[in-house]
Amino acid sequence: MTFEELELDDALCHAVADMGFETPTSIQELVIPHALDGRDILASAPTGTGKTAAFLLPACQFLLDYPRKQPGATRILILTPTRELALQVYEQAKALTKHTQLVCGVITGGINYGTDKETLSQNLDILVATPGRLLEHIEKETADCRDIECLILDEADRMLDMGFSTVVNQIAAEARWRKQNLLFSATLEGKAVKTFAHDILNNPEIVEANPSRKEKNKIHQWYHLADDMNHKQALLVNILKQETTTSAVVFVKTRDRLQMLKDFLASKDIPVCWLQGEMPQDKRNAAMARFKSGDVPILLATDVAARGIDVPNVSHVINFDMPRKADVYVHRIGRTGRAGAKGTAISLIEAHDFEMVAKAARYMGEPLKARVIDELRPKNKTPKIGPRKKKVKDKAKAKARPKKRK
Repeated sequence: MTFEELELDDALCHAVADMGFETPTSIQELVIPHALDGRDILASAPTGTGKTAAFLLPACQFLLDYPRKQPGATRILILTPTRELALQVYEQAKALTKHTQLVCGVITGGINYGTDKETLSQNLDILVATPGRLLEHIEKETADCRDIECLILDEADRMLDMGFSTVVNQIAAEARWRKQNLLFSATLEGKAVKTFAHDILNNPEIVEANPSRKEKNKIHQWYHLADDMNHKQALLVNILKQETTTSAVVFVKTRDRLQMLKDFLASKDIPVCWLQGEMPQDKRNAAMARFKSGDVPILLATDVAARGIDVPNVSHVINFDMPRKADVYVHRIGRTGRAGAKGTAISLIEAHDFEMVAKAARYMGEPLKARVIDELRPKNKTPKIGPRKKKVKDKAKAKARPKKRK
């Protein structure tokens, strides 16, 4: 199938071609026809399979089919959980609309309110926003939601994780005259997402994309066993200095850990940029610009940035610290191997991390295998985890059983 066969305007097809895309991905093929028919959509697709264009293209087509008759406020509202993701969706919206007269804008936390005011004063066709900042403008009556015709929620499961459900429902109530809703989530499992969808959507078309082999992330995964922090740092330096590591995102669990690792890598003459929570937006943008341009090929990040980083050609994701949840592990490693490219995900594991290794492997349905760097072989043996836990459970069951009478 081609983009023309999806009955998209020539201007949009031209823009898609300019961006280097020849054929729609599976999620785009599934979503776009239903969205063009005006149906509400509840969709899930793995990261890196083109879901942003899956909601932007039908939204843009609607605006072209039904042009604005008079000046007014935003017609298409896209909510994203993080600032980085909002900016990336905005950039893609600009790229897709460059051969049209459609006007796009973005507002996020961390930006000067004067800049927001300038953005919101335009006749915006598409507004991309983070929920918290948009609600502030609604409460101050500096944002008007009465003209919104389509509400799109990107990474809805992440919004729920970040506690945005009440805020999103408030915004949806302000945009109650809308005609269509599109909700995208990495997974449709769990009661929270279903409740959220029930509150927002009206008789939705449910779409779960199974990407083709060409689209699927080709991520090679393994772990290195580390004896202690010094060993772990030595492993990291070795990996970052390998020729194959052309661009890497290194994940750590806290801001303090990020600061420590940043200083350590600087002492080894390894330049890095970084992202962390409560970081001024101009510094976030500058860090991402340096990383995207390749000026600094290593990005340190806390889990605040585990989603929303969409950088082509990231060769490696390195888990310096393992995350607390298996789904976060999957979102982290999804920063590499995007849009069918190959990628590598390496975890540096201490003994206390092995429970999470097992959880991640079970969650993905594939094993995580150990590898060794000859000059940095671990002295400790790989811990065994499964059987010991089972015995503990069996003991608990045995205690719970009533003793037989003699």
